[in-house]
This record gives sequence, structure tokens and C-alpha cells, in this order.
Amino acid sequence: MAYAATAGEFTSRPAVPPGIVTLQRALIWMVGASSAIVFIEPSPYELVTLASASVFVATGVRLRLVLVPLLLLLFLVNLGYTISAIPLLGESTVATWIATSWYMAVTVVFFALVCAEDTAARLDMLRRGLVVGGVIAALGGVAGYFHLVPGGYDLLTLYGRARGTFKDPNVLGAYLILPALFALQNVVTAHLVKALRGTLALGIIVLAILLAFSRAAWGGLILTAAFMLGLMVLTSRSRGERSRVIIMTLVAALAAVLLIAVLLSFDSIADMFRQRASFDQSYDEGRFGRFGRHILGAAMALDLPFGIGPLQFHNYFPEDTHNSYLNAFMSGGWLAGICYPTLVFITVILGFRHTFIRVPWQRTYIAIFAAFLGTVGESFIIDTDHWRHFFMMLGTMWGMFVAAQPYKSERRSAVIVPR
Repeated sequence: MAYAATAGEFTSRPAVPPGIVTLQRALIWMVGASSAIVFIEPSPYELVTLASASVFVATGVRLRLVLVPLLLLLFLVNLGYTISAIPLLGESTVATWIATSWYMAVTVVFFALVCAEDTAARLDMLRRGLVVGGVIAALGGVAGYFHLVPGGYDLLTLYGRARGTFKDPNVLGAYLILPALFALQNVVTAHLVKALRGTLALGIIVLAILLAFSRAAWGGLILTAAFMLGLMVLTSRSRGERSRVIIMTLVAALAAVLLIAVLLSFDSIADMFRQRASFDQSYDEGRFGRFGRHILGAAMALDLPFGIGPLQFHNYFPEDTHNSYLNAFMSGGWLAGICYPTLVFITVILGFRHTFIRVPWQRTYIAIFAAFLGTVGESFIIDTDHWRHFFMMLGTMWGMFVAAQPYKSERRSAVIVPR
């Protein structure tokens, strides 16, 4: 009789009492939900993440050998930042920036360790929490933009753009992409009740992304959604499932077009939309515009092995780098400048290699990878190196790489047992 290893045999579960397992999963949900509120410091997300990390350390997590490259690169990146910042540590903003960078590295390790075990259940709780968090942040932005909360316009908007529970409309838009992808997956694959809930969540989130008036978020949502849906079609397990994804995608696209048409019927929204949709922006053009600064900064970085230190770029140019890879060179010298892109693009390469591995959490993986890949691209035109959700995705990706290892050798490990 042929024996084939089943997926359940490869699902890594922590050897702890059921009550602790429930607590751990609940904490992951809270981390996802609290990620929506980051306009105060320390934010609820930071407090919940640190509390959750303490619980997981106390109840047991395992460091895997495959995570050593991640740990090494994170250490080297932040070592570069710290060395370059030594002459500037007297400035409180620089000291805070360095502390934040080390904290972001710790969160990457936390998510990697957590998602490497009990993976399917923990990812499901993180997904659910992120959708809730996305709706909370989106509702804040929408309520502020339409003056639905007394005094909320000044708090929840910036320069006439929705920012919700974030400090910046661009970061709000970028953050909402992953919750939008999760909600979209429910719309195109789930049963009626769940699909309706997903439709409501997706509508609220997409509306907030539109009202954030972030060109990067608009383009990011379209490209990542197309990429994710394409992978979902390619990885569908049946013709019926594939057909449903395609049909519901067309329906969702039509609904999005109608939503945009309705919004553009408001003069104030239409004017801001035309302004933001234009590629003729003064801060992008000229020798010291966004892209001019990239060229000048890259040439400058070649002559500065130790960089110029964090938060110093604006002392040499009119604005910040608006390029995370250039910022790594300028803020952390050649050490951070080499190691940061190396970490990011190794993750991208591994991400593509794990795309078609049949794991129970494959759809969640595809959504996270799509959003991560979108942020990697966005990092060429904006500073993402302190975006909490980016480091959440980075750590989660590595955790899923670890958890997928047994599945990669599933066929090779199948044993033939004679009758």
C-alpha cells in the first residue's frame, strides 16, 4: 500500500497546553488589529507586539538554522546605522531613529519565529486582525474626510487627504493594501455570507485608499491585486475554483470603477484626484527633484563609506531621499547600504521560489507576498524603512519559508509500504 505524507503531518504545532495556544493565537490577532493605530508613540501596536513577544518567549519559541541569514543581515544593517550615527547621538531625533530601527529588526525576528510554528492557525488570526485593523484605519480616514466626527477633520486628515489613524496619508494608503488584498480574497473565493462581509470591508478600505490621494497606493493596489489574482488563478486546485476567481474578479473590478465614478462626481474629490494623478509634480522634477536627488545622492554615497548618518540627507538636499535603498547608504554607510537591499531582494527571490509550494496557507502567503513585493517596488520612490507593516510582512515571509520546508520535500519523503 502506498503511503503519502499528509499536510497535517507537516503542520508544526507548539507543544504547549491548549489554553496557551489559544492565548498565543489571540495575541497574534491583537497584533494585527492594533497595527492600525500608530499616530501616537508609543503606539498600541508597539505595546501589543512587545507584550506578545514576552508571552511567546515565556511559553517557548524555537530559533531555526534557516533564519540565521535573516538575523545576520538585520544585525549588520543596524550596526551600519549605529556606527554612522555615533557622532550624532546627542540629537534626540537621531537616537530615537536608531532605537526604532533596532526595534523594527526585533519585530521581524518575532514574526519569523511566531509564523514558523502553528503556521496555518496563526496566519489566519493575523489575517483576520489585519482586516479588522484595516477597516478601523479606513473608517477613521473616511470619517475625517467627510467631517463625520466633530473635530475629526484636523485629526484624521492632512492637506485635504485622509490619513486616518496614521501620521501620513501615504503610509495609510500603503498600509491598507494588504488588508484590501485579504478582503478581496474573501470576495472572490468565500461563500456568500463571508463574501458579503469581505465586500463591505473591501469597499470601506478601497474608499479610504482613494481618499488618501496617494498615487503610490493607487498604483500599488491595482498592481498587487492583479498579481495576487493571477497567482490565485494559476494555483487554483480545480477548474470551478479558477472560474469563480476570474468571474468575481471581473465583478469586483466593475464595482471599483463604479465607486470611482461616483466619487469623481464630487467636485472637491475630482479636483484633488486630477491634481494627485498628474505626473507633473514640482517635487519630482529638476536637478534637486525626487529623481534628481537619487542620482546625486548615489554619486555622493560612493565617496562616503560611513554615510552621513540618519536624518541628515535634508541638510544637503531640499528634501529627504524618498528612496529606501539610497537612504540605507546615506544613513548607514556601505555596510547598511549593501546589506539592506541584499536582505530585501533575497526575500523577494525566496518569495518567488515558494509561490507554488502547496501549503495549507498558500492563499494567505500569496496575498502577503504580493503586498510585500509592492512595497519593495515602492521603496524606490519613498522611504519605507520604518514602516511597521513592511517589517511585519518581512518577518512573516521568513516564518512561512521555514514552515514550508517540510512541504518542499513531501514527495521525496513519501514511503512505500508493502501490503
